[in-house]
Amino acid sequence: MTPMAKKNLQAVSIALLALTASGSLAAFAVPLYEIFCQVTGYGGTTQRADAGDHVILDRVMSVRFDGSVDGDLPWKFHPVQNTQTVKVGDTALAFFEATNLSDEPITGSAAFNVTPYKAGLYFSKIACFCFTEQTLQPGETVQMPVTYFIDPDIADDKKLDDVTEITLSYTFFFQGIAEGKGNEIHAGLKTSDMGLGDISGE
Repeated sequence: MTPMAKKNLQAVSIALLALTASGSLAAFAVPLYEIFCQVTGYGGTTQRADAGDHVILDRVMSVRFDGSVDGDLPWKFHPVQNTQTVKVGDTALAFFEATNLSDEPITGSAAFNVTPYKAGLYFSKIACFCFTEQTLQPGETVQMPVTYFIDPDIADDKKLDDVTEITLSYTFFFQGIAEGKGNEIHAGLKTSDMGLGDISGE
């Protein structure tokens, strides 16, 4: 069992103990499911990680990007680059572009996943516009960054030996009219602090 797998198993065990102690399945069903997805990568749920040094492997993967919006959200949203080629463990920076097509300030939030689903456990995001709600002014267009890496522990998971391509997908959903609010999507995302290695994109 890899160190990551051991850590995730421990997290799930703690969550289950909390559920047992509470004696209330209904109250904890949704939060527990979210915790389970986050620590196991179930359903393509990606991981959230801190910036730091990672072992960089010679193994190379292609990361594809996809963006869409829910029918209730009057935005356009798409990846700036279609693909990037990255080394496992190396930090990369990608951008998505969003435009508010309405005449009102709109707040939206992004849901995300990766495919193949089994790779979700090893796809880690250091910083992402999806961590918070985003507000766009009428007619405004912004570029939204995501900083990520593929965890080197993927090399120890034999079930993923055949994976050479990962797709990161986002869907933006309508959250409401945001009177007087502006977007703050670049807060805390200084490119100089990313520690980016060599990447190529299309």
